[in-house]
Amino acid sequence: MTAAVRVGAIDCGTNSIRLLVAEGVPGEPGLTDVVREMRIIRLGEGVDATGRLSEGAISRCRTALTDYVAAMAELGVQAVRMVATSATRDAANKDEFFGMTAEVLGAHFPGAVAEVISGQTEAELTFAGGVSDLSPGDGPFVVTDLGGGSTEIVVGELVRGEVRLLGARSLDIGCVRITERVLHSDPPTADEIAEARGVVSAALDEAGDVPVGRAARWVGVAGTFTTLSALAQDLGEYEPERIHGSVISLDRMREVCDRLVASSVSERRSLGPMHPGRADVIGGGGLVVQALCDVMAERAGLSDLTVSEKDILDGIAMSVLTRVAT
Repeated sequence: MTAAVRVGAIDCGTNSIRLLVAEGVPGEPGLTDVVREMRIIRLGEGVDATGRLSEGAISRCRTALTDYVAAMAELGVQAVRMVATSATRDAANKDEFFGMTAEVLGAHFPGAVAEVISGQTEAELTFAGGVSDLSPGDGPFVVTDLGGGSTEIVVGELVRGEVRLLGARSLDIGCVRITERVLHSDPPTADEIAEARGVVSAALDEAGDVPVGRAARWVGVAGTFTTLSALAQDLGEYEPERIHGSVISLDRMREVCDRLVASSVSERRSLGPMHPGRADVIGGGGLVVQALCDVMAERAGLSDLTVSEKDILDGIAMSVLTRVAT
């Protein structure tokens, strides 16, 4: 009998850095969570304007990553993979960031380095994680990962346990990017909201070749979607077990987004399920979600959204286990 292996996955995005320690048997489907953790580090703060990762952002990432590496070592993680996405792709000083991650990871996991993955790999990992708890018969699926700097739209299906992608696109819109570029007032003005809607609409036009119309189910993943689900359900606090797999009507999702966009940061921060570090940018995320609701209704005839707590982080962990198996 093959022994279980404990793996570590780190997803370092524009707004947050997240850790998953999970256990599974190589060659067999399914992972059991050991630890999940998320910290808002705002790695992409100012990148849209300056083209550089700030010293403060890199320092915040170092602190969180050092803690994550210590936790993985203590939990007996045998193999680890770290993926860095939108904010690091084009930063002029990305070598400084990757040097830091190699140093911190290498303290306990020699040879481990952060990877900037291709759009295709990101799509595959996002899709695999997002649909991991869903029935293949409910597909094809369109999975949307709304991050701080980018939004991924991936259409695919599961065939005999394997991911088959039908189309994917990564768009340069996300909650941090939209907020920093357009939504400068607190709360945003009507003109700012109108301008932001125009930016989002233009970006979504670039995804016109993604076969969203073939999807039978829309799955939203990552922190903006999970927070919106909690608010749509009127939860008093963030409850992952009630958020994972929740189905929210598109009309209800639009209502929640409208309220958030019109609210001040302090009003958002007072909401029970809201992470304090997300309150200042979730209005921008809400505008992206509203536009996506329209796309899914018009192009796929869908009337609701399934929200998953599992996403690219789970796809990364699954890929680590596959590497161990081979």
